[in-house]
Amino acid sequence: MKQPAVYIMSNKRNGTLYTGVTSDLVKRVWQHKEKVADGFTKQYGCSLLVWFELADSMDAAILREKQIKAGSRAKKLGLIEAMNPEWNDLYETIR
Repeated sequence: MKQPAVYIMSNKRNGTLYTGVTSDLVKRVWQHKEKVADGFTKQYGCSLLVWFELADSMDAAILREKQIKAGSRAKKLGLIEAMNPEWNDLYETIR
């Protein structure tokens, strides 16, 4: 089932962060984990899903992604800490 979502991947606790948007979170996170495509997450080893937020529409998800990307690193860390203070890989919770 397609469900728009915004997500943050990391390589470790307080490590490199990548913010993305997708219509299929499970598939997209799997692609990051398997390093299917060249790019930022492959280069920096961002394979941990540390935060996500579902959206009602792709337009809403894209708008939220832009808000998050425009924010500071501290704000991104705050989102992660509020949802996932242990920085667990949330992939298993969405499969």
